Amino acid sequence: MANALESPGANAGSGHVSEENRRIAESQRAARERQRQVLDLQRENILSQRTSNPGRRSALEAALAHIEKQLQSLG
Repeated sequence: MANALESPGANAGSGHVSEENRRIAESQRAARERQRQVLDLQRENILSQRTSNPGRRSALEAALAHIEKQLQSLG
């Protein structure tokens, strides 16, 4: 009977740790989603810009490549 009383206490302790891990994972997921949204907006902004200036076009292409690389690293 002592074992039966000890088991729920042990599970509650484990539950607390898993709850904390769940919160951390959810926080990290939300941060990645916000970062993805920011990068998507930046990409849309770059794609909407039109220019005939070759230097400006090169800069926009480089910025777009950088954003695409960051998006790819997020998964």
